[in-house]
Amino acid sequence: MILTDFARALAQMVDPRFRRVLWLGIGLSAGLLVALYAGLLALVGVFAPEHVTLPLIGEVAWIDDALGWGSLLLMLGLSVILMLPVASMMSGFFLEEVADAVEAKHYPGLPPARSVPLADQIRDTFAFLAVLVLGNIAAFAASLAFPPAAPFLFYGVNGWLLGREYFQVAAMRREGRVGARTMRKRHPLRIWGAGCLMALPLTVPVVNLLVPVLGAATFTHLYHRLARRRAATR
Repeated sequence: MILTDFARALAQMVDPRFRRVLWLGIGLSAGLLVALYAGLLALVGVFAPEHVTLPLIGEVAWIDDALGWGSLLLMLGLSVILMLPVASMMSGFFLEEVADAVEAKHYPGLPPARSVPLADQIRDTFAFLAVLVLGNIAAFAASLAFPPAAPFLFYGVNGWLLGREYFQVAAMRREGRVGARTMRKRHPLRIWGAGCLMALPLTVPVVNLLVPVLGAATFTHLYHRLARRRAATR
């Protein structure tokens, strides 16, 4: 059933609302990284001297140029590492739009979902980014101690983190924060399994940028499936 939820989400990737959130996340992330590089370059220009006099060598006039090119190489390297978490953070502000698109197509006739206050969205998005980074640092440290466990740690930890976040986003619109948390605790294995499925593309460059949109859509389907099952048993 989780694969069915994923397939339905993947089939809707051509939806203009999906593409809008995807490009917004990528564009804003790229803009933020460019702004960070511009700030780093400005610091190099302020603090790096244009000329340095070295013993036995004399005056050296290329120190600031070397630091400038070095900062570019550093930023290019960091962007490979930072692009996914930053894109996830940026897309997080628009994931409700993805859930709205899924519900409009697959679950018509529903009453309007609850609007999550902007302050809560900002707090939740930055909290998820922090937990995502710290969780992966912890998994990497553990994998150094026992390298054969590295892939299991990576997919297991990211599966838990992604499942927790995207299910909360999908369920909170209909259940509220407390209701979403309660529902998440009732179905930990299903949510973790769906999260692990979302973690698989993380290791594929470019494809990993689709994860926030695919995750929000997949977990919207998962939420409605679990909600219907709950309603049928009452």
